[in-house]
Amino acid sequence: MAERRNKFQIILDILALIQRKGNRIKPTHILYGSNLSHDRLKKYVSELEQKGLVEMITEKGHNFYKITEKGAKFLEEAKKIKELTDAFGLS
Repeated sequence: MAERRNKFQIILDILALIQRKGNRIKPTHILYGSNLSHDRLKKYVSELEQKGLVEMITEKGHNFYKITEKGAKFLEEAKKIKELTDAFGLS
């Protein structure tokens, strides 16, 4: 049975998903890609917005999320930490 993801892992999953999709993704695609309930997704995205890691943009009447420069830097540093912990078998 797979272990549950912690908050840090979920945040990384959301940010990585946005980045993989060309830094522009609809909220419903985050919902499906992150495997979260609608309520939990709203909570996480709201927190990421408050922390300045993502921002919502509106184009042609549709909402999209994109990673800010601060969010991209956070994701880059978090990946380094994950690589380090994996290298030492601490993941």
